[in-house]
Amino acid sequence: MGIFDRDSSIGTAGGEVVLPAGTPEPVVDEHALGSTAARMVERLLDVGIDGKGPFDSAQKVADVALTDHADVEGAVDAIVRLHLKMGAAGGFVTSLGGFVTLPVALPANVLEFYLVATRMVAGIASARGYDIRQPEVRSAVLLALVGADADDLLSKAGLTKTGRLANLAAQQLPGPALMVVNKAVGFRLLTQVGKKTLTRFGKAVPLVGGVVGAGLDTYLLKRIADHSRHEFPRRSRQLGS
Repeated sequence: MGIFDRDSSIGTAGGEVVLPAGTPEPVVDEHALGSTAARMVERLLDVGIDGKGPFDSAQKVADVALTDHADVEGAVDAIVRLHLKMGAAGGFVTSLGGFVTLPVALPANVLEFYLVATRMVAGIASARGYDIRQPEVRSAVLLALVGADADDLLSKAGLTKTGRLANLAAQQLPGPALMVVNKAVGFRLLTQVGKKTLTRFGKAVPLVGGVVGAGLDTYLLKRIADHSRHEFPRRSRQLGS
């Protein structure tokens, strides 16, 4: 899984948040966690949206889907199906070892999951007519990952609620405000990692854990996909996107 660049900065941060059963909870360094959140967001934008190596960009995924399907919604359905399969495969492979491998495997799976989710959301947005090169659209894509928490993060960043995230994508927001939003998304995703772990106790049994991991990742990706379909309604595809 070299495409996902499991470097020590993100792996370690994941290890601090996600702990094997019975491990005492460490004192969390908020500054370090914030720095890790910023790096995670940078990775999601650079790889999840723009692509890297064999991991195609969201733009290419959307373009291929639109070429292969006569209508936009057919293309969106294809984008979602592709990423649900990827999520299931990733959840299965990184869950096979049960709790024996969990401390190492879960941080990798979490990063992989959100990279796949980011590209899926960006692909949906692009197919629906949004220019995913624009900073506002990219921030809206990230906010789609946190679902109902998006309005709360916008409020904490000093921004008014926008209704659908598509409305945020249409605003001309200053760069510093978008950076605050992006970092807040990264922080929220990292702090949710522990909650995600608690739902995976079935992973204590190898093989069965793989089935649980695949099913859970597919379910969570489906929720993000449904949310994104609502948040990015169709509009005329922008020239050059």
